[in-house]
Amino acid sequence: MYNSFISIVAVVHHPRELELLPECLSNLFPVLSEHFSDFEVVLVNNNVNIPVAPFIDPLPDSLKHNIYLLNLSRTTNRNHAVLAGLDRANGDYTVIFELDFYRQPEIILELFEKTREHYDIVYLRAKSRQVGFRFQPLYKLFYYILKHYSTLQIDEMAHNTRIISRRALNSLLRLRENLRYMKAIYSIVGYKTAFLETGLPLHPAISESFSDRFRTSLVAITSYTTFLRSLLLWIFIFSVLFLLGVIINAFKVKFTGIDLFGNIGEPFSGWTFLVVLIAVFFATTCLNLYIMSIYLSNIYNEIKQRPSYIIESIQRF
Repeated sequence: MYNSFISIVAVVHHPRELELLPECLSNLFPVLSEHFSDFEVVLVNNNVNIPVAPFIDPLPDSLKHNIYLLNLSRTTNRNHAVLAGLDRANGDYTVIFELDFYRQPEIILELFEKTREHYDIVYLRAKSRQVGFRFQPLYKLFYYILKHYSTLQIDEMAHNTRIISRRALNSLLRLRENLRYMKAIYSIVGYKTAFLETGLPLHPAISESFSDRFRTSLVAITSYTTFLRSLLLWIFIFSVLFLLGVIINAFKVKFTGIDLFGNIGEPFSGWTFLVVLIAVFFATTCLNLYIMSIYLSNIYNEIKQRPSYIIESIQRF
């Protein structure tokens, strides 16, 4: 038995996950009670329409006494729900546990064993990703931007399930950003990190729609990378070069009657070209304004200092 106090943090988002909860807790109990001197399970109910307590009541008292149920007052995004659980984790080590692994409770032991090699964060790494063919290019583009326009060390095949030491968790909880992307937060915190491979492929969460994933990716790109700033620079450079080309072409037609492409033109014609030019610059201006509006929106959200989550109640069993 390890002389360590371990916390398990799990989030319930969807009725399907709730159905797995009793079996998941029952599978975890023997592993936790037999191998650790003390343990706690922090459950976060991130769906106000789902009563979680009735699924916990039939469990043995020896297990229920170690369960904390956090009922959020409203449904929030997954990153904030995980943060709610991490804030109340008291263990020497904390495991963020995805309910997809409910039949593999021994994973906790494997993660903990890896920390014995002086790693502060150990995560599970998938060998493949299960996602629709049309979404694969979007995932590749997203992680390409993260890798090339930031200093973050993010593994695109990383599961959310991971173990975190107390000192790494304390550092992580100091980053109180309202716009959170947890994989970026782990990278910012640093500490010695390792992974274990698992056969369970990555797949989108049941309750997570494409619009949710798009918003998360937009938060990650705008908050943790310089991609849009670099894009804005290239748009500006292209606009300047295009403008110079138009000016040179206009003077050439005016004085020689021949444009840059060798076509004969009249000096005072060009109404169509002028309309196209205005349209291009209008579109460019709109794109620039959209990019700046994203940054202004992010700044606005941070300045408001709204809480990432609100706890409605805490239950002990």
